[in-house]
Amino acid sequence: MDTDDLLKQVAFIKEIDKLKYIQRRTKLINSDRHENDAEHSWHLAMMALVLAGHSDKPVDMLKVVKMVLIHDLVEIDAGDTFIYDTVKNHTNTDEELLAAKRIFGMLPQAQAEDFIAVWEEFEEGITDEARFARAMDRFEPLLQNSSNNGGTWAEFDVKYEQVYAKKSAIKHGSAAIWAYAENLLNESVEKGILRKETPPDKTV
Repeated sequence: MDTDDLLKQVAFIKEIDKLKYIQRRTKLINSDRHENDAEHSWHLAMMALVLAGHSDKPVDMLKVVKMVLIHDLVEIDAGDTFIYDTVKNHTNTDEELLAAKRIFGMLPQAQAEDFIAVWEEFEEGITDEARFARAMDRFEPLLQNSSNNGGTWAEFDVKYEQVYAKKSAIKHGSAAIWAYAENLLNESVEKGILRKETPPDKTV
């Protein structure tokens, strides 16, 4: 690579340092401190490597790791959208697409195109790699909230049904991890840290 490519890559590396300042709603396991996006991405990469054997399909682990490491870089511009936000869509927003083009566009063209393609593949969630990567992304906050007395579920009054609907994406990447996650959700309900919707009153 020539010097111009190196300068672009170093500029990109400096730019993504900003990910460390993007605060997430979830807190670290058994902690009161909020997680930042860089910590989240690192944790997902480690989870993917450790849990790779539980993927339902053989996957390209390098691609999975690339997905989880770059999937939230767009939040440098777009910010973190709470997964249970009822106003703003959590994925595929116009802001995130613009962010992807700007941030990845700082790289040499071939790398920029590769990163954007990997980011889009993760967002679409169709390939085996994307499904497993997205399973990691949904699994980590579940571990965090269940360890923190309900965490964001309790803080924002998120119901079991909402959590179940979002976390069910895990089953598309790993039946084994989904079985564990589903059991953890049920245990959280039993402990009173995740509340089910109250059944409608049928009395007249």
